[in-house]
Amino acid sequence: MNTKPPTDCAAWAKLAAHAKSLRGTRLAELFSRDAARAASFSAAAPGLRLDYSRQRLNAATLQLLAELATQRGFDDWRRALLAGEALNTTEGRAARHSALRAGDAAPPEVKAALARMCELAARVQTRFRRVVHLGIGGSYLGPRLVADALSVKRDFTLELAWVASPDPLALGRALEGADPAHTLFVVVSKTFTTEETLANAAAAKRWLGERPDVGQHFIAVTADERAARAFGAGEVLPLWDWVGGRYSVWSAASFCALLAIGAGRFEEFLGGARDMDEHFAGAQLERNLPALLALIGVWNVNFLGAATHAVLPYAHALRRLPAYLQQLEMESNGKSVDREGRALGYDTAPVIWGEEGTVGQHSFHQLLHQGTQAVPADFVVAGASRELDAHAEAQAQALAFGTGVTDAALPPHRRCPGNRPSSTLRLERLDARNLGRLLACYEHKVFTQGVIWNLNSFDQWGVELGKQLARKFLSERR
Repeated sequence: MNTKPPTDCAAWAKLAAHAKSLRGTRLAELFSRDAARAASFSAAAPGLRLDYSRQRLNAATLQLLAELATQRGFDDWRRALLAGEALNTTEGRAARHSALRAGDAAPPEVKAALARMCELAARVQTRFRRVVHLGIGGSYLGPRLVADALSVKRDFTLELAWVASPDPLALGRALEGADPAHTLFVVVSKTFTTEETLANAAAAKRWLGERPDVGQHFIAVTADERAARAFGAGEVLPLWDWVGGRYSVWSAASFCALLAIGAGRFEEFLGGARDMDEHFAGAQLERNLPALLALIGVWNVNFLGAATHAVLPYAHALRRLPAYLQQLEMESNGKSVDREGRALGYDTAPVIWGEEGTVGQHSFHQLLHQGTQAVPADFVVAGASRELDAHAEAQAQALAFGTGVTDAALPPHRRCPGNRPSSTLRLERLDARNLGRLLACYEHKVFTQGVIWNLNSFDQWGVELGKQLARKFLSERR
C-alpha cells in the first residue's frame, strides 16, 4: 500500500494552486453564484446528514480532494482496516475495533464478552447501590460520554460515579454518602499498569476496609487477567490487544455505560456503529460522510492554514463530545513522523477544542466571529429543541456571512468579517443508534486523515513517554 508522502502526489500540488486561486473568493460569492449550493454540498448516511456548504470550497476542490484520496490508495487502506489487518505497524497489532460492533459476524470472544457484560449487569443491579468507574483516557472518556448522553434517571436505580483523576478529592467526592457494603468499583485499564487508575483502585480497596468479600466489590476490565486477579478483582472482563484505548467505547470498557443505559440500548449503540461501518465501506467517496469530513479537514489544515478545529454540540447530552474527540483525533493523528519514520514537511491533526454550543456562545464565540484567526467548526445538532437548532443555524450563518462587511456606516467594532468555514452534522434524533453512528463516523474520519497524511493512527508513543517518566519520578520518591 502507498506509504509515500502525500506531497509526492500530483493532486497535492494541484490543491495548493487551487487554494491560491480561491483565496479572494468569499462564501457569500459562492452562495450567490449557486442557488442550489446548500443542497448540493451535503450528504447523508443512516441517521446523519452533513451540510458542508459553508466550507470555503467548490466542486473543483472536492474533485481534487477525491483525486488525492485515490492517489493515497484510500480504497486499499479502507479495505485493510475493515479486514482487520495489522495496520498498527509500530506495535505489530491490528486495529479491529469494528469487530466489537459486528453483530452476528463478530468473533466468538466478542459475543461471549457482551453476553458476560449483560449477565454481570443484572447481578450488579440486585446487590449494589453505587458503582464507581475507575479509568482514564480511552478507558473513561467514551464510556462517560455514552452514559451521560443516553442514561435516563427514572430507568436507572444505581448511583453511578466516574473517577479519572488520581487527586484524592475526585474519589472522595465519588464516595460521598456511599455504603462500602453496597459499593462496586469497575477498574478499567487495558494493561492494568495505568498509574492513575491503579492508585485510585488501591485507595478504593483501603476505603472498603478489611472485608472478607473485598474481591466481590471489584470488576476489572483488562487484557491482563493475571494482574487483575493478583490485585484481587473478583470478576474480569476482557479487552484485547487489537483494541486501542480510544477505540474501546464499544467494548467491556463501557460496562458502566451499559449499566447506565441498559443492555438493549447498548446493543442499539453497537448497531449504529455497524451501520456507519457499512456506509464507510460502501459509499462512494463524494457521498461518504466520514471521508468527506476527513478531506474537508485536510483542505482546511493543509491548504487554508487552519491550526485548530472547534466542535460545538448543540445538545446538553453531547456536552462531553469535544473532550472525547480531543483524544480520538489528537492522540491518533498528532504525529510529526510518517509511517516510514520520516519527518513531516506538512501539518497533521489540528488542535481540537470546543464546548456545548450555547455555553460557548457566551465564552469563546467572540473569537470565532471577530478574532484574527479563522477557526473551522463542526456544529453537531441533535434536534434537542427548536431554540437550540435556531442558535446553531444563526451561529453558522454569522460565521459564514458576517455583518458590516460592505456597510461603511457600521462602526468597525461591530463588524464581523464572516467567510469563516463550518459544517453542520445533524442527527435525525439523539438516541443510542444515532450516537453509535456519530462516534463511528468520527473514528473513520480520523482513519481517513491518517491515510492522507501517511500516519499510523493507532499508536501513541508521546503518551507512553510521559507514563515512563511518571513511573521513574514516583519510584525515586518512594
